[in-house]
Amino acid sequence: MKGRLLSQRMTALGRAQDFIAPQLPASPRQAMAEVLALLERPSSCHGAWHHVTRAQPDAVLASELTIIGSSLGGYYATWLAEKLGCRAVLLNPAVTPLVDLEKYVGVTTMFHSDEPFDFRREYIGELRDLAVPAITRPDRYFLVAATGDEVLDWRAMVAHYPGARQHVIDGSDHGISEFAQYVDDVLDFAGVRAG
Repeated sequence: MKGRLLSQRMTALGRAQDFIAPQLPASPRQAMAEVLALLERPSSCHGAWHHVTRAQPDAVLASELTIIGSSLGGYYATWLAEKLGCRAVLLNPAVTPLVDLEKYVGVTTMFHSDEPFDFRREYIGELRDLAVPAITRPDRYFLVAATGDEVLDWRAMVAHYPGARQHVIDGSDHGISEFAQYVDDVLDFAGVRAG
């Protein structure tokens, strides 16, 4: 839902070519390898992971790249932002998935559908390799956290991104069902001006 809203807004702004939201594999190691490979291809360097925008269509500089990740995508976005030196928008991000995801090992269903999803125990080790104990440049991060998140603790999110721009929503849910209200703020942080 968030990806569709961002895509629609980027299209309305005439920036559809600067947005990409690829479907990634379940393996965190393979997912990050695919993202990094995507960024290396000149013909598709508009972005990576969950959602990405680029401030200028004619340059591929880390300072112009913004990765937008929700839930586990926020965990990935944090690792990528630290590795690439780019900006990241984190929407109810997982900050301790090594603990939070243990209960989901096995075949389960996707968060927004009944599609089966095989989460293997080895993925927890792969996630450990992507851990960012502390962010290095808070100015590169924009956290949107909902106090009503029924899956993750918003207080852990706020504590994990000290000094970052933060918007704490009073209430809401894990999926941030009213995300349409925040699309322009997210894109503004990414350097995409709505006006």
